[in-house]
Amino acid sequence: MKVDLAPGAIAPGAVAGLAAAAEAVGFDGLWLPETQHDPFVGAALAAAATSRLHLGTSVAIAFARSPTVLAQTAWDLAALSGGRFELGLGTQVRAHVQRRFGMAWSEPAPRLAEWLGAIRAAWATWQDGAPFQWTSEHLDLSLMTPFFSPPPLAYTTPGDEPRIPISVAGVNVGLARLAGRLADGFHVHPFHTARYLAKVLEPALSAGAERRPAELPRRRAERIVPVFLAPTDRPAIQEAVRRQVAFYASTPSYRAVLATHDRDRVGEQLSRLAATGRWAEMADLVDDELLAQVAVMGPADSLADTLAGRLAGHAERVAPLWPVRVEPDGSLADARVWERLIGTLRDA
Repeated sequence: MKVDLAPGAIAPGAVAGLAAAAEAVGFDGLWLPETQHDPFVGAALAAAATSRLHLGTSVAIAFARSPTVLAQTAWDLAALSGGRFELGLGTQVRAHVQRRFGMAWSEPAPRLAEWLGAIRAAWATWQDGAPFQWTSEHLDLSLMTPFFSPPPLAYTTPGDEPRIPISVAGVNVGLARLAGRLADGFHVHPFHTARYLAKVLEPALSAGAERRPAELPRRRAERIVPVFLAPTDRPAIQEAVRRQVAFYASTPSYRAVLATHDRDRVGEQLSRLAATGRWAEMADLVDDELLAQVAVMGPADSLADTLAGRLAGHAERVAPLWPVRVEPDGSLADARVWERLIGTLRDA
């Protein structure tokens, strides 16, 4: 497995230092989220501060932007990083698309398929000179003049074809099937369990792969799996993870994960607490059994082996979720924990 860093929200001014520290300790990739900051700004800063690290958005919200805007941003980042950038896209839920981004809502998986096709149509125009034409339910794109067309990518060795990978994120089977059919990777949501990944998401990825178009690479979509680490000997970290699990479990569209373990009622209770703003009470409903199903629990020095066992055969890339801090000397805090995680997981 490749081992990536997924630090969560990080201010732009801290990205370069974190990226350099992650590369130095041996991480394979860095994923930047769209929460409090723009992930594309972070990716640009990380690209300038590193030479080897795979960089990607995990994830940028597709429906907050037009596909042509996404195509151009990813194009520039691929060029800037010398081919190290991956466009990771997510759909978000209806309330955020409509009330935070002010955009129209429609069924997410079919619409995201349109966005992927349109993005790749723009790339084919810029790289190969193909006519720019993409028509679908929500899109009718046919205008791309030379003035607005960036030059072809030229970062690969002779004979290689530059190609920007696209990965998509999802919790439920619809987006997993879409990833298997049309994407290069699938970001499993941090709110998942080993059973849900193996019994629900992987069959959906395989079902999608059976319908993969001939023009796309035939390899299976990479499984990119972030996992919470909840060390029993570091209670502050463990309780922070418990609160995060409670927040995710309160989201009705994530209820299928709980249903896999017959814990639907917990989700309903958490949704009611969230709806009335009783955030402080929510973590109490996440007992140790549920926490251990979502997160990897145990003493800090055992987490690497436990995580490797949980994901062996179920992930191509893994992102251990652990608090991230850069020390004054530029190194990552808890470097010994990170080094053990990287060494153990890479050999799994």
